[in-house]
Amino acid sequence: MKLLVVGAGTMGRWFAETVIAERAADTDVAFTDADSDAATAAADAIDGRTIPLDSDEHFDAVCLAVPISAIEERIAVHALQADRAILDVTGVMAAPVAAMAEHAADRERMSVHPLFAPENAPGTIAVVADALGPVTDEIRTALAVENDLFETTPAEHDEAMATVQARTHAAVLAYALAAEDVREEFHTPISGPLDALAEQVLSGSPGVYGEIQTAFDGAEAVAAAAERIVDADGEEFEQLYREARDARAGESDDEPGDDPAGGREVER
Repeated sequence: MKLLVVGAGTMGRWFAETVIAERAADTDVAFTDADSDAATAAADAIDGRTIPLDSDEHFDAVCLAVPISAIEERIAVHALQADRAILDVTGVMAAPVAAMAEHAADRERMSVHPLFAPENAPGTIAVVADALGPVTDEIRTALAVENDLFETTPAEHDEAMATVQARTHAAVLAYALAAEDVREEFHTPISGPLDALAEQVLSGSPGVYGEIQTAFDGAEAVAAAAERIVDADGEEFEQLYREARDARAGESDDEPGDDPAGGREVER
């Protein structure tokens, strides 16, 4: 298989390394990137090669591993280089799936979203199988060797990302901005893991987190929820607590004021 990876960042490298690990010498991998040094480093790491960003060389498969804000433009540019299959690993699905259908209607098409940072691989991978065939099947088989794949739709995926990425990141970043430094001994079973989670988020790329926040627009919901808490008196706070607990338990049909704990104070 001749494979072109457009984007030589951590996700593009992870994708190429994962596929080539299962195919070894049977895969000719080329990288292209606006940063030629990054492309060279990525290619050298797997004994691959690089091509110019404006090359018209053709490949069996083209994988787009570019920022969310650039995915539609890059699909339009590189779709003609894909003879058999085109796919993306950008993290958003509705826009690239539509763009690939428009610009590569007669080719195999797939959108893949690893739900983890490459340094935390392996993990779970969401897949939109828009138009499958031998090449995309081969890629899915390679990805599934160490990862758990599940199928979804562009709409379901993007709706879920608003919660599991945008709102989660916004909430953790808000905690990091609001929290003050305390001695380790003071941390509770809740604050300790949250503090560690904040450190993990802040060790990433601000640009990547910014792209996710812009794409899925989750901060407003977190801010609105925080404002409800800020404005609540003691009784209102208890009701918000019950509302959140019921929503987590799938009991949102409870009448306002109902207490699933039977009026008992939650054990601390």
